[in-house]
Amino acid sequence: MTSKEIILGLCLLSLVLSMILMVIIRYISRVLVWILTILVILGSLGGTGVLWWLYAKQRKSPKETVIPEQLQIAEDNLRALLIYAISATVFTVILFLIMLVMRKRVALTIALFHVAGKVFIHLPLLVCQPFWTFFALVLFWVYWIMTLLFLGTTGTAVQNEEGFVEFKVSGPLQYMWWYHGVGLIWISEFILACQQMTVAGAVVTYYFTRDKRNLPFTPILASVNRLIRYHLGTVAKGSFIITLVKIPRMILMYIHSQLKGKENACARCMLKSCICCLWCLEKCLNYLNQNAYTATAINSTNFCTSAKDAFVILVENALRVAAINTVGDFMLFLGKVLIVCSTGLAGIMLLNYQQDYTVWVLPLIIVCLFAFLVAHCFLSIYEMVVDVLFLCFAIDTKYNDGSPGREFYMDKVLMEFVENSRKAMKEAGKGGAADARELKPMASGTSSA
Repeated sequence: MTSKEIILGLCLLSLVLSMILMVIIRYISRVLVWILTILVILGSLGGTGVLWWLYAKQRKSPKETVIPEQLQIAEDNLRALLIYAISATVFTVILFLIMLVMRKRVALTIALFHVAGKVFIHLPLLVCQPFWTFFALVLFWVYWIMTLLFLGTTGTAVQNEEGFVEFKVSGPLQYMWWYHGVGLIWISEFILACQQMTVAGAVVTYYFTRDKRNLPFTPILASVNRLIRYHLGTVAKGSFIITLVKIPRMILMYIHSQLKGKENACARCMLKSCICCLWCLEKCLNYLNQNAYTATAINSTNFCTSAKDAFVILVENALRVAAINTVGDFMLFLGKVLIVCSTGLAGIMLLNYQQDYTVWVLPLIIVCLFAFLVAHCFLSIYEMVVDVLFLCFAIDTKYNDGSPGREFYMDKVLMEFVENSRKAMKEAGKGGAADARELKPMASGTSSA
């Protein structure tokens, strides 16, 4: 309580830093990606070299100087260094090969990040999207808690032996707890899916508008209008699929917590494996749903058709998707770490200035958690925009080839990437196979965007 002004000020600082970082990424994306790539390669090479150097140094050291009691320990250490060095070598080789294969795909990631920065300039209300989503979630959670309190006082009031009143629930009402719990998960996922659909619709409108001066006055509100009029069923179905996966995982986690210390090793391993598999499935479905919402915004198809078309596009462009998700997510993760560290450092300096504060841990923990949450909310919107732009780019490269009457919708940065790719293919003698590598249409007919 004595440091509440500092906590509020630092939370506001993390909010401002998150908004500034979203603008800065656009201008430093090219340099930042290559710097991270070079640092990762140099770090892996340096770590591998150090491990082999330590192994060679310890192997050459005379064993006569080692007392007999420590001889076995020295041999174990030497064997462990050899294993670490071999593992690091294998990791470095695999990493180098992955970087070699994806070096051309990194250029697409850089271009998409650059265009995403322009999207936020033309659609500034995207920055406010996390606020509206959080506000909607808070309203729903308040309603859910109030309803939960009403459910807790339903049934017949009975006085127990201790003189307190208990409510005995019978009939269908006793199953309302399950219904209410499922509703919490489904509606929360529904609200988050509405955010994804809104962002997808606004970015699709931006991408497929040739003259950006002719954009709607408020593409975000136009996207919300289309969502409410046409796509609520799509969002409800996608969020329900996530709910079907999340509920069994939560049940297994509850069983695991109740049986902690009682189950055998085999049962514990099976429970953890099932929980891990369901978690992976949930993440994959979340990513597929997000791309399905983008396909719906582009082609105005139903959820199943959009999910199928989005899945085909993602499979056909697996390397590009991997590059965007690995390089892009790593960049955004570093951005989150940067905001948390900057906010924490400012907190240490401010708390150090106030000499009457003796306990720093709790204020710093609160500030750092809030900073990470704010950075995650804002940068996840940035990541969402990049994913939507990628699908729009895939559709654009299929329907258009840059010839008169079939001009690209894409930004000049993405157009340069396409031209450079074509030149590289022609120089490699693969110009005739260029059409075979074009992306297939996600849906027949003309795009409604």
